[in-house]
Amino acid sequence: MTEPGTRDTAAPESPTSTPDRRPWRVHDLAASDPEGELADRSGLDETAEREIDDLMAALVALRRAEEELSSASRAFMDLGATDMRALHYLIAAAHTGELATPGALGEHLGISSGATTKLLDRLARGGHITRGHHPADRRAVTIAVSPATRRAAMDSMGRQQAGRVRAAARLSSEERGTVTRFLLDMAGELSPAGLDWAEGSARSAGAPHAR
Repeated sequence: MTEPGTRDTAAPESPTSTPDRRPWRVHDLAASDPEGELADRSGLDETAEREIDDLMAALVALRRAEEELSSASRAFMDLGATDMRALHYLIAAAHTGELATPGALGEHLGISSGATTKLLDRLARGGHITRGHHPADRRAVTIAVSPATRRAAMDSMGRQQAGRVRAAARLSSEERGTVTRFLLDMAGELSPAGLDWAEGSARSAGAPHAR
């Protein structure tokens, strides 16, 4: 099991390594769960275990690329992670014709109304957003991303994120279905929802409900 932000690369060969034995990686089954305490793999042969190891390595490579892209984008935009998530939501809302409100944004981010106000004040001071009146309710506020910020976001992280579409387009319809089922199945397996230890940790840390 790899902690977020760590490099899951091949480990250097030990003095006992043999020429026909590949270097181990920390996420490999033999390294992370050698006795099968966490996952029953009694029905897996050596080939299946190696295929799973390679699949886990591919997921690690994807996560690393996403982390590096996110970090580079935040540095380019000079914004924090929550600010970037807020801008992403606001841009997507505009693309779908939805009028974004502070309440909807706060719900999406899983933060309080007070924290949402502070975030919007910070983005407004930086010239990233503008506030306006809702056409159906003059008491309500709408939020829009400034043209310059939208352009910068689309030209940087947006163009890179489009690589997801290019990769998915190269798959056949059947392959896309298989990958979708796998990712949803893995998301369900990894979800901490309903686990006492996870909910207790979130409460003690004061973490907001994940969205």
